[in-house]
Amino acid sequence: MNRELTNISYIKDLCNRYGFALQKNFGQNFIVNSGICPKIAEYAEVDENCGVIEIGTGIGVLTKELALRAKKVVAIEIDTKLLPLLGETLSDFDNIKIINQDVLKVDLAQLIKEEFGDMPVKVCANLPYYITSPIIMKLLEDRLPIENITVMVQKEAAQRICAKEKSRDAGAISLAVNYYAQPTVCFNVSPGSFFPPPKVTSSVIRLDIAKDAKVTPKNEKNMFKLIRAAFTQRRKTFVNSVSATLGMSKSDIENALEQIGENKLIRPEQLSLRQFSDLSDILFG
Repeated sequence: MNRELTNISYIKDLCNRYGFALQKNFGQNFIVNSGICPKIAEYAEVDENCGVIEIGTGIGVLTKELALRAKKVVAIEIDTKLLPLLGETLSDFDNIKIINQDVLKVDLAQLIKEEFGDMPVKVCANLPYYITSPIIMKLLEDRLPIENITVMVQKEAAQRICAKEKSRDAGAISLAVNYYAQPTVCFNVSPGSFFPPPKVTSSVIRLDIAKDAKVTPKNEKNMFKLIRAAFTQRRKTFVNSVSATLGMSKSDIENALEQIGENKLIRPEQLSLRQFSDLSDILFG
């Protein structure tokens, strides 16, 4: 049946029968490569003992693959018009629950408590490109009792999210993700694996939630405030960007850099998460 759900003729017939039209504002691209979803489930290490939160169902191809392996799947889908289609494609399963809401407005901690109890929980999703970062940051910042997050995103976004410290691609999102988790790029997915095909290549990434804090700033909010300020004008030096964004004196910022043994001409992407933590402690006192 999963092969049927990835068949373009079946998808078109299903959509026609229920009067469903793909919504650009929801970034909908249905998976038509039958090998993709089993790989996502494998990388997420989904098994019969765990629960899974899926974000965005499409017509249920990943939902079905997860339900074949997991004890329970709770899928959060914002598009009300998809519900009748899912009623057909997922009718054989009694371990799937669909929640018709915007994931950014869901109390995920409460959902996990009510739906999964003490079960280990994973998150899987084929994320719309336009809302990738807000969803990932919500999952991390809410400090949910989950083991990992395995999601498909635009390849360019995957490179930024999973960028190594002090690398050219390092930025505010990679530092934030590294604070909460260990990111890994799993595999790439070609545009032809979707209907309709997007204009860009996708990548599946996995974020393993960190059990212990990598750094311990005196004030977490101040550290992220400094990180955002530093990368607001990333072509500038750290000193110039932070001074322009936060209104701090350049001499104070240069003194802080000197205290951690760094050059005043250093650029934001050349600083590690630990150095940002130390600098925020110094600059915000």
